[in-house]
Amino acid sequence: MTKTIAIAGKGGTGKTTIAALLIQLLAKKGVVLAIDADPSSNLHLALGLPLTSSVGEVREEMLTAVKGGKFNPGMAKHDYIDLRVHESLVESSGIDLLAMGRPEGPGCYCAANNMLRTTIDRLETNYDFVVIDNEAGMEHISRQTTRDVNILLIISDSSMRGVITAIRTRDLIKELRTHVEKVALVLNRTTGQLSSEVQQSIAESGLDLIATFPIDPMVTELDGKGTALKELPENSVMKQGVETLARKLSII
Repeated sequence: MTKTIAIAGKGGTGKTTIAALLIQLLAKKGVVLAIDADPSSNLHLALGLPLTSSVGEVREEMLTAVKGGKFNPGMAKHDYIDLRVHESLVESSGIDLLAMGRPEGPGCYCAANNMLRTTIDRLETNYDFVVIDNEAGMEHISRQTTRDVNILLIISDSSMRGVITAIRTRDLIKELRTHVEKVALVLNRTTGQLSSEVQQSIAESGLDLIATFPIDPMVTELDGKGTALKELPENSVMKQGVETLARKLSII
């Protein structure tokens, strides 16, 4: 049965780094579908994979063709989306990547999104794991392009503002969805001990702080060079931390 892990959090907290390391780790145990739901589409760089097209482009192509009267009447729209989404997959050993691309433009996208949802639902069943690197907000999950999430990891820095944002994200998810089995907080790029105010805020919220990662100079160095994270050595603090996190979540 497929296990789906979503990574969320505000920009600049290292969620793509954590997503990429988790994907690489899970690929040692099974086949992973990596979904890049961030319009900036950086997950492929962290994974060292090419990227040629996105789901957003597929949706726009179809809607443009339909509005212009150029859509092939001999092909059902859902079959077209199904075909083009599969063509958009970047396939590699143990990891396939699907980029969601840009969000909707003006106009109604409800029908197209419903067809996309059905296609992605079917696609996910072919994988042992699905890992979703969400955009800085929660629009991807709120649109429910991916329906069921087993584990939602909210990534934050150790600032009070970051933690409050994480708590609000948890609360928003409860309002928007009913199929998230576990929500946990990960504090990344921490320096020293957490302030008493941050600790108190987390405790009062009831949000499960499952991991705390310090700044990893090795990750910073690779990011500066634009090098894929698969080049991280085994003694990387972040790499070891993500493995410990996966064991706590019982996914490896």
